[in-house]
Amino acid sequence: MRSIVGLWRWRRNPVRRGTDLVEAWTALITVVLIVLLCPVAGLAAGNHAHDALQQTVDTQIHVRHRLVATVVKPDGGPRVDSDPETSTARDSHSRVLADWKAPDGTQHRGKVLADLSRPRTGDHFELWTDRRGRIVGRPLDGSTAGAHAVLAGLGTAAATGVVLEGARRLLLWRSVRRRYDQWDSAWAKTGPDWGRAGAGSE
Repeated sequence: MRSIVGLWRWRRNPVRRGTDLVEAWTALITVVLIVLLCPVAGLAAGNHAHDALQQTVDTQIHVRHRLVATVVKPDGGPRVDSDPETSTARDSHSRVLADWKAPDGTQHRGKVLADLSRPRTGDHFELWTDRRGRIVGRPLDGSTAGAHAVLAGLGTAAATGVVLEGARRLLLWRSVRRRYDQWDSAWAKTGPDWGRAGAGSE
């Protein structure tokens, strides 16, 4: 409210230039748009991302299956990363030759990563496959989908603010350029007579 009152007082200022008013209104409108549009854009993007990711969660839950595999023999090599301080959850797995039965009833054997620190023949571990027994990743869970949706909403809100501020700065730059052009034009008319006696007098 104070900004609006100050703006109207500024409007009655006799030394106010037209470009000053344009800059003031542009700044005020930009602030209002940021306050109104950023949350709306972020919420819309977050909801859209959540719906899409939740659909992915539902789909993956139905097409990916958790099975129990049996170690035929260790692969013979060390774990992908034997240092627990530098390894990720995937890197700490061991390579093994394993057997598993697909949801469609077919038997499979292949080299996979097992969540076993010291795999031995006959050990059991879990893995994820599709209906035909092909290895797939763990399905996306609801909490991860929610976190991604929140990040999408925040990113969209921030991007909206950046675009609006960029538009304001572009308008300000054009206003400043116009002001300089006006100064150049005024100087072109006044400059040649600057300092001459009687210049500008009747």
